[in-house]
Amino acid sequence: MYRLTSTICVLALLAGTGHAQNPPAPKTNAKASKTAAQRPLVEFEMMTWVEVKKAIHEQGKTTALIYNGGTEQRGPHNVNGGHNLMGRETVRAIALKLGNAIAAPVLPYSPNNASADLPGTIGLTAPLFAEINEQVADQLIKTGFKNIVLMGDHGSGQKELKEVAEKLDQKYSSQGVRVVYCDEVYQKAQDDFDRWCADHGYLSGGHANISDTSEMLYLGGDKGWVRKELLSTAVGDPVPAPGERVERKINNGITGDARRASAALGERYFDMKVDYAVRQIRRLLEGNKATTVHP
Repeated sequence: MYRLTSTICVLALLAGTGHAQNPPAPKTNAKASKTAAQRPLVEFEMMTWVEVKKAIHEQGKTTALIYNGGTEQRGPHNVNGGHNLMGRETVRAIALKLGNAIAAPVLPYSPNNASADLPGTIGLTAPLFAEINEQVADQLIKTGFKNIVLMGDHGSGQKELKEVAEKLDQKYSSQGVRVVYCDEVYQKAQDDFDRWCADHGYLSGGHANISDTSEMLYLGGDKGWVRKELLSTAVGDPVPAPGERVERKINNGITGDARRASAALGERYFDMKVDYAVRQIRRLLEGNKATTVHP
């Protein structure tokens, strides 16, 4: 009996010691968890089907935003996925500001063509690009969205987006569904920002230039989107005048001058794109009962 009691005591002691040696459970970061929980959910790919259904039928989020990005070389200083990275932030901000919208996954390819000289581009043919956007829009309409907005962050493809929107709007308008094309997020915002840059002594225009680079610095300067150490040499071939063909002498993927790019300029440009898009979308969908915007 004495031996049994002693054995039990020893086992109990060892068990207690083993438990004490286990590391304590990690403390949860309450602040981080609270922030994550409070982050507004407007990205289709980050929602469950239950959340999508609730957003459409209970929260009035009946507008779907199809934003097209692109994978292409952006000079030696900007990462190839810049259009996609900027596109995700842009469409999220537009959705939040509209209040009644959900952002579809950003399409990572645009009408473009690969190059062995500047190997950073993966492109689609224009017809395939148009077909993909049409299919995505059809799918979102089947899901239950009443308004579809087509947009793009890349110059090539704007024509196709406009044509797809017109085709589908004619097809679905009798069913109370609208499909529209928002071009001001790209062309008008770019033109007006270039004008502002010129008025304030900045060189503007072109590819991988001051507008692109500044926006990437603002949105992802601390995330590796821009090779900051190369900014001092980020100048390429001059921007051609309308109808003019410029001989590629530098041929580094830059058209224009990005050396004075900054996060402050990027913030101005980003806000301009979002504001222009929101105003145009509201205007295009005005009168459609499914466009009520929630504060």
